[in-house]
Parts: sequence; structure tokens; C-alpha cells
Amino acid sequence: MPEPTLDPGASPYDAEHPELLDENQLYCTAAVVMEESTGNIVFEKNADMILYPASTTKIMTVLLGIMAGDLSDTVTVSSYAVNLPDDATTMGLREGEEMSLENVLYGTILRSGNDGANAIAEHISGSVEAFADLMNQTAAAYGMDSTHFVNPHGLHDDNHYSTARDLAVLAREAMKNDTFRSIVRQTSWHLPETNMQRERTIQTRHRIMLPTWSGETNKYYYEPMTGIKSGSHSQAGYCYVGSASKDGIDLISVVLYSGRYTYMSDTKKLLEYGFSQFEHVTISELYQMNPLTVYTTGYALDDSALGELTLSCSPVDPLNTGEITATHAEIEHLADNLRDLVLVQYTRELKAPITAGEVIGTMTYLPENGTPVEFNLLATRTVPKRTDAPLTLEQIVAMTEADPNPFPPLTFELMMLLLAPFIAFALVILLLRFLYKRYKRHYARLPKNKNRYVK
Repeated sequence: MPEPTLDPGASPYDAEHPELLDENQLYCTAAVVMEESTGNIVFEKNADMILYPASTTKIMTVLLGIMAGDLSDTVTVSSYAVNLPDDATTMGLREGEEMSLENVLYGTILRSGNDGANAIAEHISGSVEAFADLMNQTAAAYGMDSTHFVNPHGLHDDNHYSTARDLAVLAREAMKNDTFRSIVRQTSWHLPETNMQRERTIQTRHRIMLPTWSGETNKYYYEPMTGIKSGSHSQAGYCYVGSASKDGIDLISVVLYSGRYTYMSDTKKLLEYGFSQFEHVTISELYQMNPLTVYTTGYALDDSALGELTLSCSPVDPLNTGEITATHAEIEHLADNLRDLVLVQYTRELKAPITAGEVIGTMTYLPENGTPVEFNLLATRTVPKRTDAPLTLEQIVAMTEADPNPFPPLTFELMMLLLAPFIAFALVILLLRFLYKRYKRHYARLPKNKNRYVK
């Protein structure tokens, strides 16, 4: 198949602005960048196109070797395991050789040993065919719906295929395994003496992970790389499933059908794009994007904000600020919906006077996994109290209880208040007497009725 080339209309790649990556700036036919902890895809190019995975197949092989075997197991190499095409890469095993499973796993990853892959398959499942069934069962369990394995090494078969998305899923599952992570990040490994060979040291074939190559500075070296596996054959082109870590962000990249050297530059472009999409923010920084605002009572009438008060937050423990790593879009979404992640409690009444810097309440960040982080909510300004406000019942009671004289001072107003009932009573009596006298005079003037009889 032809060597991949760039689209003639592609704009030049700008290494100073990796966030501007366009799929036409990649040589590969298909690609994916995934954030490892969440499995979120942050970049893709033909992610679901069926292609040949070549030796990236060995990710599944080594993972199953770890999961289904014991690293201290002794693997006996069969004639079938070493019966390979002349151009097949090997780790140098010999028929009848005995080696620990751990060392076979390292050789299969670092040297892309097809002989090692066959040996693992036979040791775990008894045959390559049975192991391929196990590979497909595992792929189905991981949701790799567009993948089918025929062998444990990835030498070409029309029915042996996958996609960039599926291989990213596989790599993510594999990187959850500590032993796998340890194996794929090594650039060399010491193989002890066996029953058929002397001890020796093997070095990785993954040029992108080596600062020097053939004694010279390696321009393809990418320092954040932490693994995983390359692969190539005439039908698959050059492929690479990689992992990298920088500033607390773990990424997985997949490149399928690229060129002999461009698979490394493609991988670097993808990972740099991925890292450019993420940022770290503390909970305080996230809070400041959308701070809490409260409305106070009893504020001075000349308060320009009419009692409105914005609160700042400060961690109770300065060494425990809480931190979130996410894409720019996710950070904005979290800031808009921070109330769903925190518990807010007010520790005082929202009533003036309030002094700038005064603790108004607490905020507790509740991460999905981890220990809650406590913050103080602080007043960002002083809210003065209204001076001419009428006394409240509570204030009157407090003033009365604080007065050493149990009886209030006798004032004209108080005296009138005390005499008012008596004055009112006297006025009622006077009014009744007046009405009675008037009634009596009225009936005294009426003529007397005299009865007359007619006979």
C-alpha cells in the first residue's frame, strides 16, 4: 500500500499552537486521543474505520498473559511458537527454551516478539486458536464492537482487524493494570540465563521513547511518553498506541496506517493537542468564576449595593485546596454548576452590620472520589447598618433586661400613659350622667293623661 501523505490543501502545522491541530495535518488514516481517567475522546479522525492493528494486537496478548497467568510461571517454548515468517520480529526464543512468563511478557512488548506472543497464547490457553477466542471474548466485554482477533501477534489476516477507538478502549483497560503499566514504560529489560541462552539485555523498538538513537540525539523522542506499543506490516502501515503523562494529565493516543517515521510525529501532534485541551483549577479558582451572592437585611439606606454581598472562599487548610483537571469546556460547565458539587452552610444571620473579611459561612466540596474539602465563605466588603431603623422587639427586650432600674423613669408621657385608663373611665361616667339628666328633664315636661268616661 502507498506511503501516507498529507492532504495538499492542509494548512501548515504550528507546533507553537498545538490546540489548532486539524485532521488534515496528520499523515495517519485514523487517530484518537483519549483522556485516560474518564475515557473521554478529545480528538478523532476516522475513529471507527476498520483497519489492521498489526503488532498493537500484543497489548491484548500481554494483558491477558498478566491477568490469566502467574508472572513466575515457567513458559516452555514450542516449535509452533517460533515457526514464523523470516521477516517477523522476534525476541529470540528457541524451541524447548524455558523462561518465566514475566520475561516473555517484557520481550513481547519491548522487542515486539511474535514468538513471545505465540508462547504466551499457548501457555495461557493451550493453543493460539483458543487464545484468540479468549481475546475476542475480552474485546466484547470491553465494548470493542468493531474488533476481531485471529492471532496473538498481529501478523496480517483479513479477519484480524480493529479501529482507533477500540484500541484506545483496550489501552485504557490495560493501563488500569499496574503490572502492564510497569512493563510498557520500560525501555530496556534484563533477561536472565535460560536453559538454552546466556543472559542478555533487550531494548525497546519504540524509538519515540528513546532520547538517543544509534548514538545520536533522537528528534522523534517525546519525553512525556509512558508506553505502549508500536506495530507495522505492509497492509497496516505503521501504527502506534501510546500513553503519555504531563502535569497530572494522562492521555492515550492511537495512530493507524501512518508512515515509517510520521507515526511518531502524528503521535506527538495528537498528544500535544490533547494536553492543550486540559487545565488544572483549584476549587477556589473554580468558585471565583461564579461566586455566591447573598442579600443582607438591615443595611444603611445609602448603601450603593442595597445590601447585596458577594462572598469569596478560602480553604480551611491552605495545603488542601482541592483540584480539578478537565477540558476548558468542562471547567466552564463545572463553574456554572458548582452548587451541585458543594454544600453551603451559613454560620451567621445575613444582617448588617457585616465587616469585610468576616466569615459568613462554610462551603464543602464533595468530590466523587476522595476526601471532602472545607472552605470558609468570607464577606468581600463591609455592609453598614441602618442607623435610624426602629427598634426590634429583641432589641427592646435586651435594653430592658440591661437596665439596672426595674422601674422606668416617671416622665410626662409615661404619666399620661398610666392615667389614660382612669381619665377615659371618668369621661364615660360624665357622659352617662349627662345623658341621664337629659332624659329625666324630657319626661318631666310631658302632660299627664286623664281618662274620660261617657254614660
